[in-house]
This record gives sequence, structure tokens and C-alpha cells, in this order.
Amino acid sequence: MLSLRAAALTDIGRVRRENEDRFLLDEKGMLFGVADGVGGLPGGGEAAQLAVEDISGGVHATPVGTEPDLVVIVHHANRAVSLLGQKISPAMGIGTTVTIGHIRDNILKIAHVGDSRSYGSRKGECCRLTEDHSVENEARMRRARGEVVYYHEANRNALTRCIGQPTPPEVDIISREIQAGDRYLFCTDGVTRMLPDSEIGELLMKHSDPTTAVNEIVALAVRRGGPDNATGVAVFVDAV
Repeated sequence: MLSLRAAALTDIGRVRRENEDRFLLDEKGMLFGVADGVGGLPGGGEAAQLAVEDISGGVHATPVGTEPDLVVIVHHANRAVSLLGQKISPAMGIGTTVTIGHIRDNILKIAHVGDSRSYGSRKGECCRLTEDHSVENEARMRRARGEVVYYHEANRNALTRCIGQPTPPEVDIISREIQAGDRYLFCTDGVTRMLPDSEIGELLMKHSDPTTAVNEIVALAVRRGGPDNATGVAVFVDAV
């Protein structure tokens, strides 16, 4: 038998006037994650809030004994955010990233769109579980396949997928069997732009409780300048 402990923290940072990050921490529903409203567009906070609410509602509405279809649920959230964008920002729309994890029968399934991230540690080793959907990262992956790809340096962090776009985005689904001792982190790019993966892993594994771990990770991102909202959700798996 396994049990979970989880904690979350969000900070507006030192530059932004509004916190457009949102997090999801639902231990009863085994649902965790973050959403980051797209900067440069109006309504980022509203987009992130609607996305986490719609995804949470979709998971909870799944009939008992049936596994939630995270792709369908995320596509429903995309449609909801797109429709809201037509009302509050008809010229530009609104958007958000989403990185959400759901645990069922000791399987963690992560649905991922955008450049928020999820990390997992096991037996002293930590790895990034998601890939950023950014111009730079997708160009790197295409080059690895032998394609010739160019992009402007100023656009390297631009998103190639988000929730709220007119057509349903491709949703990355990552599955992982959880084990006692595992630790997971869901976080926005306000964290990952300030802390390298190696340091995030060290901090995630350093502490014995999720509250201390996520508090230190977010606080460090803010101390290093806090140019963006910084949000994290830590989930620790224990043996019963």
C-alpha cells in the first residue's frame, strides 16, 4: 500500500503585477499540477484558472471504474479557454500551459501542454519527465532527427502549443508506475528559468517533507530575481 503527501506554493515574484499561475492539489482525487497563463496576452490568470477547474471537473466526472481520458479532458479545457478568450480578448485570445498528473492504481499519468514541467526522483536520481513545447526545444528535437531548422533567437522561448488555441493541441501523455520513496514536482517556468534541473532534483530529494521542499524551491527562484510568477506542487509517495 502507498500513501501520498503533497504541498504547493505560488509566489508572484518580484517583477510581475499579477500572479497568472495556478496550481492543482487534490489529494482525495489524486490530481496535481500547475498552469501558467501565457504572458503577453490578456487574461492569463483567467485562462489558467479555467484550465485547472475544467480539467479537475473532467476527471471527477469520469464514471467510477473508468479511467479518465486525459487527452479528451484536456481538449475540453482547451475549448473552454478558447471560448472564454473570444469573449474577453477577441483580437488575441488567451492561453495557458498545463502540466497535470493523475494517479490511479499506482500509475501516475501526466498530461502536458506548454513549458511548465514535471520532475520525478527515485532512489537518489531525479529526471525531467516532460519536454518543453517551445520553439527552441522543438527545433532541437527536429534537428536530432536530421531536419534543418532555423529560428530567431528572440523567439526561442515562444510556446508552440498551449491551452486556448483554436485547434486542439497535441497532448503529451507520460505514464509512470509510482513506488514508495518517489518524489514528484510540478512547476512553472518561473522556477525552471531560475534553477537548473540538477539543483531542482537536489532540493526535491534533500527534504523529508513536501512542504519544506516546495517552499525552498519557489523561494530560491524568487531570491534569484523572481522575474516571473513561481509555482510548484510537490508530491511524496510513502509506504503504508
